[in-house]
Amino acid sequence: MLSSWKYKLDIMTKICDLLVEKSIMSGNNVSHSNRKTKRKFYPNLKAASFDSEVLGVKVKFKKLSTKAIRTINKNCGFDNFIVNCRSNKLTDSGLKIKKQIISKLKKSGKLDEIKLKSRKFIKKEAEA
Repeated sequence: MLSSWKYKLDIMTKICDLLVEKSIMSGNNVSHSNRKTKRKFYPNLKAASFDSEVLGVKVKFKKLSTKAIRTINKNCGFDNFIVNCRSNKLTDSGLKIKKQIISKLKKSGKLDEIKLKSRKFIKKEAEA
């Protein structure tokens, strides 16, 4: 069981579980008289889960930014997003999942088939 301070620390961290670039930012509240007081900008974090077709499991995240959720939906699924995402943009947990997916795709020989596809690209293929 987690001790109380570790549990509070885990809840208080406002960092996306998948993308590195989403965390707390600092700035100023500016009043009408142009007084500046410090404040924090918190990322919009949600709990989400995605089905991984390659791994055959549901991947759950407790804190996922809405930007990451929109990007995953735009890139036609979780597996496609993870394989085509740069490694320096992913957190440690994201890199572990990426390594698992890539190793499974290499074993099956389907790594070349996964390409970055957006909804526009799919619509163009359907029309042709």
